[in-house]
Amino acid sequence: MIKTDILIIGAGPTGLFAVFEAGLLKLKCHILDALPQPGGQLSELYPKKPIYDIPGFPEVLAGDLVDNLMEQIKQFEPGFTLGERAETIVKQEDGTFIVTSNAGTQFHTPVVAIAGGLGSFEPRKPLIENIEFYEDKGVKYFIKNPEEFRNKRVVIAGGGDSALDWSIFLADVASEVTLIHRRNEFRGALDSVEKVQELKNEGKIRMITPAEVVGINGANHIESIVIEEDGVQRTIETDYFIPLFGLTPKLGPIADWGLEIEKNAIKVNNALDYQTNIPGIFAIGDVNTYPGKLKLILCGFHEATLMCQAAYQIINPGKRYVLKYTTVSGVDGFDGTRKEAPKAVVKAIV
Repeated sequence: MIKTDILIIGAGPTGLFAVFEAGLLKLKCHILDALPQPGGQLSELYPKKPIYDIPGFPEVLAGDLVDNLMEQIKQFEPGFTLGERAETIVKQEDGTFIVTSNAGTQFHTPVVAIAGGLGSFEPRKPLIENIEFYEDKGVKYFIKNPEEFRNKRVVIAGGGDSALDWSIFLADVASEVTLIHRRNEFRGALDSVEKVQELKNEGKIRMITPAEVVGINGANHIESIVIEEDGVQRTIETDYFIPLFGLTPKLGPIADWGLEIEKNAIKVNNALDYQTNIPGIFAIGDVNTYPGKLKLILCGFHEATLMCQAAYQIINPGKRYVLKYTTVSGVDGFDGTRKEAPKAVVKAIV
C-alpha cells in the first residue's frame, strides 16, 4: 500500500506541475500513469515538436519541456508508478480513497487528482485478421527500446510524424527498414519527409507506396507480412511489423467511478477548485470540462495550482495557508535542498 497526500493520475505536463505546486504546500505526491515514461502526449506523440505558447518560452521542444518539469519537481521527491492504469477506487469511512491499478498496486490517499490528459491512449490497430495473436510476437504499436530492433528486419506502416521519425531512427539500427503507406503523400514535418527521401535514395530505407499491409504470417512469431499494391498481393519477410496509425484516447476504467462525464471528459467546478462531483476527487488539464474550457497546457498549470490549494484544506482542515511568492519565500525541497534569491547586501554608499 503506497500512502501519499495526493495521488496524481497522469504524468503529463499538468500532472507534473501539480507536484511542484503541492510541494510548495509541503504536500507529498505520487504519480500513476499507464505509459512507461513521464510526459504523456508530449513524450509519446511529439517529443521533438516545438511548442510556442508556454509562458517564458518563445519556443520549447515538447520533450525538453518534460525534462524541465522533471527537473523542477525533483527536490519534492515524487513517487512514480508507471506502466500501470488506474482501475478501481473505493472511498473509505474516513473520506480517504484506495485506488487500485490494473497490476494490483494499491494507493491510499485523501486526495485524487485526475490529470489524465485526453485519457489513457490505445493504439489504432489496422484491420488485419489475427493481428492480436502476433502482438508481442513481432507486432509492436509502440517503440520503447530501439535496441530491440538491432540488426533486425523492420516494416513500419503509417504516414505521419511517428512513422517518418522512427523510420529515420531505425535506419541506423535495423538491418532493413521498409516504410509502407497507403498514399504517396506523407503528413509530417517537412524536414522528416526530406530526410526519408534522402535515406531512400541512399538505399537505407525501402519505401512502398501506395500500398497496404493486409496479412501477417508466422507460426510462433511474425515471419512475413502480406501487402497489397495496385490490386496485387505479395509477401515481404520481416522480423517486426510496427503499425503507427496514431492513438485513440479513452477515459478507460475512470469512466466507471461515478464521476459526472460529458463528451468523454470529466465535469468539474471551475468556479472554485476543479473538484468533481465526488468530494476529494479533482480533474485537471485536458481530461476535464467546464464552460469556457480550453485544452491548453498553460490552462492545466493554472488548474493544478488552484487544485493544490483546495487539497491543502482537505488535508489540513481549519489550517490557514498564507500565500508567499517564491521570490520571497524560496523553495524548500523534501530532500533538504533550498532554492532562494540572493539576499540583498546592506552597505552604505559614501
